Amino acid sequence: MPLSLQNTLSRSLETFVPLEEGRIRLYTCGPTVYNRVHIGNLRTFVWEDVMCRTFRWLGYRTTQVMNLTDIDDKTIRGAVAEGLSLREFTQKHVETFFLDLATLGVAPADVYPRATDHIEEMVEIVRKLEERGHTYESDGSVWFRIASFPAYGRLSRVDPSAMKRGARVADDEYEKEDVRDFAVWKGAKEGEPDSATWTTPLGRGRPGWHLECSAMAMKYLGETLDIHTGAVDNIFPHHENEIAQSEGATGKAFVRTWMHAEHLVVDGEKMSKSKGNFFTLPDLLARGASPRAIRYLLLSVPYRQKLNFTFDALAGAASALERLESLDRRLEERCGGSAGTDATPGFAARLAGSLAGFRAGLEDDLNTAAALGALFGAVKETNADLEAGRLTSGDAAAARAFLRRADEVLGVLPKEERASLDAGIASRVSVVHSALGAGTGTIAFSNTGTVASRSGQGSAEAPLVSLDDALAGQPVTFIKIDVEGAEPEVLRGAARILRERRPVVAACLYHRQEDLWRIPRLLRDLSPDHRLYLRRYSDECWELVCYAVPDERLVDAGRP
Repeated sequence: MPLSLQNTLSRSLETFVPLEEGRIRLYTCGPTVYNRVHIGNLRTFVWEDVMCRTFRWLGYRTTQVMNLTDIDDKTIRGAVAEGLSLREFTQKHVETFFLDLATLGVAPADVYPRATDHIEEMVEIVRKLEERGHTYESDGSVWFRIASFPAYGRLSRVDPSAMKRGARVADDEYEKEDVRDFAVWKGAKEGEPDSATWTTPLGRGRPGWHLECSAMAMKYLGETLDIHTGAVDNIFPHHENEIAQSEGATGKAFVRTWMHAEHLVVDGEKMSKSKGNFFTLPDLLARGASPRAIRYLLLSVPYRQKLNFTFDALAGAASALERLESLDRRLEERCGGSAGTDATPGFAARLAGSLAGFRAGLEDDLNTAAALGALFGAVKETNADLEAGRLTSGDAAAARAFLRRADEVLGVLPKEERASLDAGIASRVSVVHSALGAGTGTIAFSNTGTVASRSGQGSAEAPLVSLDDALAGQPVTFIKIDVEGAEPEVLRGAARILRERRPVVAACLYHRQEDLWRIPRLLRDLSPDHRLYLRRYSDECWELVCYAVPDERLVDAGRP
């Protein structure tokens, strides 16, 4: 069956056809980095991860952009309250966000643009809106006149005709009952820190929240996107206003398919700190919950249904994972780790049918419940065959391959050990002790995954040690992998070594050039011109970063 997705704009299930055959460009609303994300936020991010995995599983190439909102009313209030610059305040929340994504096994987006790095693009959109007669100035700010955009309200179904003429709303967030002209550029106010305002042709000020996503989405994905996602509370006013200002500036359709995830509730109630039912990921981990069980629970309910989080449901998710892992262990014992040549046609046909059912669930608007139903139907039948002694070693190997094929979408099974580096290939690694350039050194790894040599400022070469031992206890801020004529598999092998550092390596892409989206997904078809960096946020979180050119922030780091 063709891939069908529920389009919030039309309120109907539509057969999905991308603008470019075989490729999907999508923008997934990211966090406002003023505090740690909660499990309701993470439900949306895990769904978007499953969505992108599904698209790739179905054979599409994806370009995913997820913004980091680091300038808005809430981030400014937080920075002022803590006496920090805006960047200092938001950076710590950016770091915990990536740590949480990595802990839950969320594959990195292609781009994570910060709003504060795209002020010029936002000013340009305001200029275009002014030329087209969509804006006016008042009280030092620039406002979007919604009466100038007749299509306003088609996404959220609000009635702009009920708006009082000339009424304006300065807040970033407001209710449908408060439909008013909204600010695309906010004039600087007394009490706001200098780090939260910019001097531009529009005057001293900052962008409105809604403008930020329009600018970043169109910069990296073009004027028309295949898909734009978020939670249901983004529909109004955020996404409604994005449509108005984007289409008002370009005269073109902004997004073809809008998709929105329902809320997560706890024991049937909205999360609230006052009720004691507000949870972040560390809260659940402190209670002994498994990250993979949390991920399974968050993806198990189709995204358009509310997810009722309970600890009984979390225990049920852990039990479901144990069923999968138990079967996988038994299958491994049966096939002895080999592919086997004695697979039976009947069993292979049954697995093919189960995989087709799994696929059909995903193609039906990412119906994860239906996909899991097909998966566990196969698990039940395969367990019965094992108990009865009917599985050949070839059947067992095929069943394990089936589980892993499904897990390419789910991402809940433990990862298997992999080889380190291909023989005869080596890479050079620079260890930078500080982003400000406090020192530098070099590590070269051999084809066995050990460190062949190590040097530093004025130091002698160290003896042969494992990469893990070489890095243990080091105050390393960056590790730069500078590839010299190596094949892409070298990068994969190097990353596999680094991923073995426990508990997790967080892989996230950044880039300074305008053609970021042209760089393939991390560790896939990278050329020798690309540079990889590992940034350590803590002993438990490393971030793998890709640049096509050296990062200018390391100008004094003595990089080769």
